[in-house]
Amino acid sequence: MLLRGINLGPRNRIPMAELREALAEAGFENPRTYLQSGNVVLSSGMSEKKLASECKRLIAKRFGLDIEVVVRTRSELAKVVKLDPLGDVATNPKRYQVSFLAAKPSREVVGKLEAVAAEKERFVVKGREIYAWHPAGVARSKLWALLAGKGLGVPATARNWTTVTKLLELADEA
Repeated sequence: MLLRGINLGPRNRIPMAELREALAEAGFENPRTYLQSGNVVLSSGMSEKKLASECKRLIAKRFGLDIEVVVRTRSELAKVVKLDPLGDVATNPKRYQVSFLAAKPSREVVGKLEAVAAEKERFVVKGREIYAWHPAGVARSKLWALLAGKGLGVPATARNWTTVTKLLELADEA
């Protein structure tokens, strides 16, 4: 489970220990977090859509925040890592990002991404994921700004490659 836009600066603060506690109290099994940016691994028999909805509701009730929640199963996360379509060019895992979307992006959105990508940047859309390589970093990247903003037309959140692979490791420990 990936939470969008939490613990970035002074807004949308959620202590991870309190989030784990809230999830456990709600009946989710073995909730674990990675870093302070809303990366959660847990066990649930719910569908992705139901899990996202329940967690969004729980966060609103417990923390008073309207946070988008994007869910991937362990199997889906393993496919993301195995696919790794930019692994041959992405040499720095902190500059290699995967955006996880709630639904496939429209052709219009993909066209916008193509229009703003810098010459050396690369991105690949595969289903509900957008893999993006930012060799010069994300600070001035127009591609990153579009991927990180709300212009994708669906709830989305991004993680760097190090975080993506660590989340799979955590899911495998369950």
